Amino acid sequence: MRTLAGEIRAEMPAEQDPAIGRFLDLVWMERGLSPNTLAAYRADLLALARWLSVSKIALTHAGRGDLLAFISSRVESGARPRSMARQLSSFRRFYRVMVRDGVMREDPTVRIALPRIGRSLPKSLSENEVEALLNAPSAQDPLGYRDRAMLEVLYATGLRVSELVGLRAGQLNLTQGVLRVLGKGNRERLIPLGDEAVRWLNGFMSEARNEILLDRTTDYLFPTRRGNRMTRQAFWHIIKRYALKAGIERELSPHTLRHAFATHLLNHGADLRVVQLLLGHSDLSTTQIYTHVARERMKELHARHHPRG
Repeated sequence: MRTLAGEIRAEMPAEQDPAIGRFLDLVWMERGLSPNTLAAYRADLLALARWLSVSKIALTHAGRGDLLAFISSRVESGARPRSMARQLSSFRRFYRVMVRDGVMREDPTVRIALPRIGRSLPKSLSENEVEALLNAPSAQDPLGYRDRAMLEVLYATGLRVSELVGLRAGQLNLTQGVLRVLGKGNRERLIPLGDEAVRWLNGFMSEARNEILLDRTTDYLFPTRRGNRMTRQAFWHIIKRYALKAGIERELSPHTLRHAFATHLLNHGADLRVVQLLLGHSDLSTTQIYTHVARERMKELHARHHPRG
């Protein structure tokens, strides 16, 4: 039986440690991780396996000294603390699984500390910038109408880009104005769309989507001209193109509208727990970063408009 983890594992070089494939299968079955997370684990473990293979050491025979030597070599080559922290996190999960399943007796990462990294504030947009971005696509063109609907849904719901491009028509209930999303860890959440997003989706479903598909059929809500699912990379290029057209000069990320969604909700008085549920965060501390963004915005407004600011 083909599995998502199996497909990602199949891309590995044939000579690589089979323990990686076993690990990917296990964490996929147990935790329902996304393809992107599985691919990141694969890349991190392959990098370590290649480095260890020079000394003819298998992943499951590596010790604390071997991992420290790998980390030291990465630091010397200019690796950033955030990148090193992510790799070490991958190694920790791998070795914990190996110890739990009896493949290894000791976890070599136990006494290795994560590098200290500052928690960067997510890049967001002002409400005026979001308005300009939403107005950038031309609704006269079917693809432009699709892009406008996608941007409206993204800002209305705070979806991850991977969740947006993977949406299927069956996840949509325009009568009730809600979207059903299966996010990270197979956690399902219902998200209200709001009147504006519902209006654009109704228009897109009734006309523009059929013009894009012609005689083709697909379950995906936002198809390409070929009737395929849009990739995350393709949508990222779309956002950058419309940002340029809207005159937004700051650097954006694929999560920019997700960040704007959370920040603007908090700016207008939304409860942090509600924002956590809408974003699909398993831990409230992940959502709390947005309170700092909202606080910075309030300080900026105070300084600009208060007579003694």
